[in-house]
Amino acid sequence: MKNARIWITTILLLTATSLCLQAQEHQFSPHVHFSGIINDFTPITTGASPWELRGVWSLTLNDESQIAKFSATLTMELSDFGQTVTTVNAVARSQHTHRITMTTDTVIYNPTDCPTAPPQTPPYTARIELTGTANIEANGSPAPFGSSPLQVCIAGGSNTEFSNVTLVFAGSSGAAGHFGPQAIHGVVRKAD
Repeated sequence: MKNARIWITTILLLTATSLCLQAQEHQFSPHVHFSGIINDFTPITTGASPWELRGVWSLTLNDESQIAKFSATLTMELSDFGQTVTTVNAVARSQHTHRITMTTDTVIYNPTDCPTAPPQTPPYTARIELTGTANIEANGSPAPFGSSPLQVCIAGGSNTEFSNVTLVFAGSSGAAGHFGPQAIHGVVRKAD
């Protein structure tokens, strides 16, 4: 009976120690990771279809150094809007890819200048903002607008702290002319 009590006490102490170490490791982890998808359209311009933007994104934030590394891999093609049965083909859609990367130390918590939720949708609160110069590739080569100012915002609501992401290229940059100056919207799928 005495051996059984010692055995049970040992197991409880080992379990408690393991749980405490896991909690400390999580609490003091210097890295925060976010990832998700982007799924949006550019504005409609006169005589042209809007562009569809689809892809994945990720963000690693080092809490100790305050260095953030953002990347997005997108496909871009003209939508079917404004197309006809005879013009909907690979040439008319102009499919191409973009890789967007940015490393920055400009990280703002609880920012006030991020895009707000679109009208007639539930509101969200901006939680993290990154700004810096993004490097942009097109089909694996440097894009003509290769370096452009970019704002990335992570926001969320009352139930989910991190649920939305927006990308905004500065109004006069070449990237803003290509992607549009509006917020490009996506979802946060994972935050850990």
